[in-house]
Amino acid sequence: MDGRTLRSEMEKQETKRDKKTKSTSYPERQLAKMLKSRPLKIPETNHHLIIGDSRRMHEIADESVHLIVTSPPYPMIELWDDLFSKMGCTDFQTMHVYLAQVWSECYRILMDGGIACINIGDALRKIDDTFQLYPNHVKVIEHCEALGFITLPYILWKKPTTRANAFLGSGFIPPNAYVTQDCEFILLFRKGQTRPFPPKDLIRYASHYTIKERNTWFSQIWQLPGARQKNRHVSRRVAAFPEEVAYRLIRMFSIIGDTVVDPFLGTGTTMKVAKETHRNSIGYEIDEKLVPVIETRLSDTDSLKPSRRRKVVEGLQISHQADTH
Repeated sequence: MDGRTLRSEMEKQETKRDKKTKSTSYPERQLAKMLKSRPLKIPETNHHLIIGDSRRMHEIADESVHLIVTSPPYPMIELWDDLFSKMGCTDFQTMHVYLAQVWSECYRILMDGGIACINIGDALRKIDDTFQLYPNHVKVIEHCEALGFITLPYILWKKPTTRANAFLGSGFIPPNAYVTQDCEFILLFRKGQTRPFPPKDLIRYASHYTIKERNTWFSQIWQLPGARQKNRHVSRRVAAFPEEVAYRLIRMFSIIGDTVVDPFLGTGTTMKVAKETHRNSIGYEIDEKLVPVIETRLSDTDSLKPSRRRKVVEGLQISHQADTH
């Protein structure tokens, strides 16, 4: 089950079905038993890209989504100043009021037991001669708990850095040096109580992870490099969200056939991984210029001509919000 698609995982399972070793987990053994009498059909999936404002996700019905995976623009990071300014946000508080409207919509569309995974980093900034930390993760937790979300143990994503300027302040001379900021938070929230399933649900068992994956993914500290933005047509303001992070979260907190939503889709990483892992997806992106990039990523080839993208990206629907005001 180390493959990255269900097909490859099931092919591996076929060869091991009658070999029960001590290294296999209970879900693997149980799945092998169930597959002997119950065929598993891989469901078709659909993927909907909506060009619009995720503060009003009226295209999505109440309690119809299983998982949110997203990384919003980080308040007080200079990279996103222009974006927040266009939304009328000029300071730390108003930026988080803007984001809170999106979290409110996420709460509405999530089913009972659904999970929201929000990747966000804190900001370091000097304003009016004062250098300080702006704790974005704290504000997100405050707003999400006010909406009714239950806060779960978060993941601390440590990004290795070799930058020469990673250390700030007075350097080797105390006391005015600053701790290096090389971690981001993957905040985890649940709506309501845990999600119920019928006993021995075949799709749920087919969605299981290996012992190695469980031990790695459910550790609180992930040490993964950040992804570089490789597409030269994408503006600098679009942060690169590593596929490995999206892959882990989708596998951890959803099952095959579920619906995953990313309200800040960017270049389409969440949608791409959802497609690869046999989940449905809906993504919101306010910048229409990113549509060709998203289409290319979902087509699994960067060499595809723009005129052919829509024909190759199966199951992808693109629409505009009727009213974004």
